[in-house]
Amino acid sequence: MRSLLPLCLLNLAIAPVYSAATVAAKAGDKAVTKEFDVKSLTLREVGARNTVDWRVWLEQDGNVISFWHDIPLYPDEKQSNIVNIYIEIPRWTDAKIETKRDKPMNPIFHDDKDDLPRYVASVWPHKSYPFLYGSLPQTWENSNIKHNFTGYVGDNDPMDVVDISAIDPGYVGQVRTVKILGAIPMIDDETTDWKVIGINVNDPLSQLVNNLDDLEKYRPGLPQTFYDWFTYYKVLRSGQLNVIYGNKFQDAKTASEIVGESHGFWKDLVSGKEKPGKIVISQTSQPTICKSYVSSKDTTKQFDLPKKSDIKPAAPRPEKYNKWFYLDENFQPLPEQVIDVD
Repeated sequence: MRSLLPLCLLNLAIAPVYSAATVAAKAGDKAVTKEFDVKSLTLREVGARNTVDWRVWLEQDGNVISFWHDIPLYPDEKQSNIVNIYIEIPRWTDAKIETKRDKPMNPIFHDDKDDLPRYVASVWPHKSYPFLYGSLPQTWENSNIKHNFTGYVGDNDPMDVVDISAIDPGYVGQVRTVKILGAIPMIDDETTDWKVIGINVNDPLSQLVNNLDDLEKYRPGLPQTFYDWFTYYKVLRSGQLNVIYGNKFQDAKTASEIVGESHGFWKDLVSGKEKPGKIVISQTSQPTICKSYVSSKDTTKQFDLPKKSDIKPAAPRPEKYNKWFYLDENFQPLPEQVIDVD
């Protein structure tokens, strides 16, 4: 079997980012020419949910890879409106779960404030997150530049995505494929924080809808309901509505173009053209990029990761999140509803 090392040594900063299958073909390596297979993925979970020490890593064929850097964005690069996503927050749950940017292989973790796990309050009529919430792999909201669309720098995360499907609530770490229907250009703490709206391609409704106008036709009121949710879900914590650039959704074409732009930012990130700051860019799927490539067979040992799952009983959630909260017609908390939420 020919080594991939020459490809790495010849890599330039401007080298294209290939799929693992393409790299294997270029190297003459028949042993690894298979396409990315969701069935080869498993999860390595350690610790107790609802605690700051809890972690979930993604495995491929038993070896740890990165949710963020190693899941291909496009199942088929000829279809820019069809993308892979990974779920961080299942529908109807309230734990604020995110991708760990500053740790090797970017595990999923429970976000915290002052060393306490964070949650999102349930604001009537929603039971916390009313959709599956996750990230688009191989994208990056570039924090080093002001984005052309919004004029604000990126929030330094992979792009956020919601799956509005109703076929199942999903689970933490699940990888699925969605069709892009549109997006919300949210501005969060003076940064660009896009929320891409998608629908699971396995949902029968996905055959009927290609954009948010179609969604309104088949699910009247749903787009506006989710738009409202994004404007007010932080009110109990911040006292203010979120800012949506332009005060409207962006259409499916624009959303797909922004995702493509963000994919380009990600390529610059992992190739070293952009300063990563505290982001760990180690990845296992692009052998041509020497600056960030690590063999998946070596990740557990090299980064001193737990060798197997060790799941503890979940810790109790704070009692205050077990009830609904109510807002008035101006999306402001009713006086008796104001509490300290994180």
